[in-house]
Amino acid sequence: MALSRVCWARSAVWGSVVTPGHFFTRRLQLGRSGLAWGAPRSSKLHLSPKADVKNLMSYVVTKTKAINGKYHRFLGRHFPRFYVLYTIFMKGLQMLWADAKKARRIKTNMWKHNIKFHQLPYREMEHLRQIQRGTHPAIHDILALRECFSNHPLGVNQLQALHVKALSRAMLLTSYLPPPLLRHRLKTRTTVIHQLDKALAKLGIGQLTAQEVKSACYLRGLNSTHIGEDRCRTWLGEWLQISCSLKETELSLLLHNVVLLSTNYLGTRR
Repeated sequence: MALSRVCWARSAVWGSVVTPGHFFTRRLQLGRSGLAWGAPRSSKLHLSPKADVKNLMSYVVTKTKAINGKYHRFLGRHFPRFYVLYTIFMKGLQMLWADAKKARRIKTNMWKHNIKFHQLPYREMEHLRQIQRGTHPAIHDILALRECFSNHPLGVNQLQALHVKALSRAMLLTSYLPPPLLRHRLKTRTTVIHQLDKALAKLGIGQLTAQEVKSACYLRGLNSTHIGEDRCRTWLGEWLQISCSLKETELSLLLHNVVLLSTNYLGTRR
């Protein structure tokens, strides 16, 4: 009984000091202040649409670089020789892209300021000239690589499976076969073309009809549909010079010549 009276007395004193209304108001203020304090945290987490897109793009770029790095390491470990070719190809592609961007910037500047080609600085004129002309390897440039194609790393027997499949597609052969069979078919096809080249060199390109010239170019990887007959004969002559200079152990170069001599040939439109 005494204890209950003491508790009642304490309640009365506390109630006189802090009214229920003030107590609940204080609780509400704390709650509101808590919400007020939470607002800045929420604003930090919730970004504007523009910032969201920027962060999303940054995330995608980071992830893409990580995946690309893993892919490069995978190729380097499992396909070292193919990785060398892949790296050279990608660097060449990046250089080509950079050259194209520079050419577009020069042409845009010419259009904005009404500048003629002959009014450009020397380096810009030369850059546009090279872009418009394109590049086509010379015969001596190709033959200088013959030793690389007679053995490691680009000999027919040393090529990786992915490389063999790519060459099969370039030679218009199916690539959906086991690599050993694809390799055998490529060697057979290249040997036949080499023999045809020797026979054609004896006959002379001038003895071929226009249709025979077109067919001969197509067999060797050049799409001659939109190329004039004279240019086809010139290209075929270059091919024969390379082919007749090769030994049987160097026929992998003739196989790759389907790409090397045909790509970027002036007038080719694939």
